Amino acid sequence: MQNVLPKYDLAEVNAAGKALVTSDPQDGLITFEKLESQLHTYDVVNNWRACHSRPLNTFAMTLRNRALHIHKGAVIAQRIKRLDSISKKLTLQSSMKLSQMQDIAGCRAILPSIQHVRELEDRYRTATDFSHDLKSGKDYIAQPKASGYRSVHLIYRFKLREQSPYENQQVEIQMRSQLQHTWATAVEAAGTFTNQALKSSQGSLEWQRFFSLMGSYIAHMEGCPLVPGTPTDVVRLRHDIRVLVSSLHVIGILKAYSATLNQVGKMAKMKYYLMDLDPDQLSVRLTAYMAGQTKTANDAYIETEKSIPANSNRQVVLVSVDSVQALRQAYPNYFLDTTKFASLVQDVISQDSDSSYFSK
Repeated sequence: MQNVLPKYDLAEVNAAGKALVTSDPQDGLITFEKLESQLHTYDVVNNWRACHSRPLNTFAMTLRNRALHIHKGAVIAQRIKRLDSISKKLTLQSSMKLSQMQDIAGCRAILPSIQHVRELEDRYRTATDFSHDLKSGKDYIAQPKASGYRSVHLIYRFKLREQSPYENQQVEIQMRSQLQHTWATAVEAAGTFTNQALKSSQGSLEWQRFFSLMGSYIAHMEGCPLVPGTPTDVVRLRHDIRVLVSSLHVIGILKAYSATLNQVGKMAKMKYYLMDLDPDQLSVRLTAYMAGQTKTANDAYIETEKSIPANSNRQVVLVSVDSVQALRQAYPNYFLDTTKFASLVQDVISQDSDSSYFSK
């Protein structure tokens, strides 16, 4: 396997992270020295990203085994964080060092119900056959974010019994129900439609409020704590959702977009998928790589990111799932697919009886 090895120490990594968010020249004059420095910054950051692939593969394999043991319908996905997402996070959290960022490598299990999520979480928290260190955990199901986001996050440090160049690299494991996943991917897709950073709680306050309310409604359905600042009365909750659905034309917008899939090369028995979404053209280009092509896939990821013009709406991400079919389940936002969420919203605003709805 073409694993990518770390080339720089943590001091260089953190310096590159700082330079990443302060790389625009003050006077607009591009000199050779500035260009050379900028190229070095990207080289350090991209190497730091890419060398997370080995720990990520290890955690994703364990997650797959445990989740599928709990439910055969579980969907497992993994990804390395996009460069623009890293830059935005470092900008928003100015005190954070790049080496401290917990979600550069992330894997996720999507399970049918809250009960399955809790069973998987318990399997991790009580495991005695796991050498890696649990650094921290956040339960956004018991304590939902104000945005409406709900999921369980566990942050691990990579540890092996023998010495490893990847020692202490962090991987984030997310566990969420299918309804929570439907909500989360709809937020990302709607953000793409409306050209707003809704996922980061930026942009239209009405859209943010709509997703907070829908987060609470789904929490009602799953018997979980509601999103802070939303109505506890389900009749009022549905009323507020209905008002925003009407004023924002939510149903029409959610159903108006769908990306055409363009596949490059063979897709069978592949491990990595490079997805290049162009929302302006309503298209997503998909390129697949085999398990032994880790470095090749990461290199292609970096080169594709470089090819995206400034101020473009294009998005590119390198992910791993079990099949092309699982891509649409794990990343419907990259196909601009909000079908399930639109159906859920339609159900919410058309219900006549609260008791009959929640007893389903």
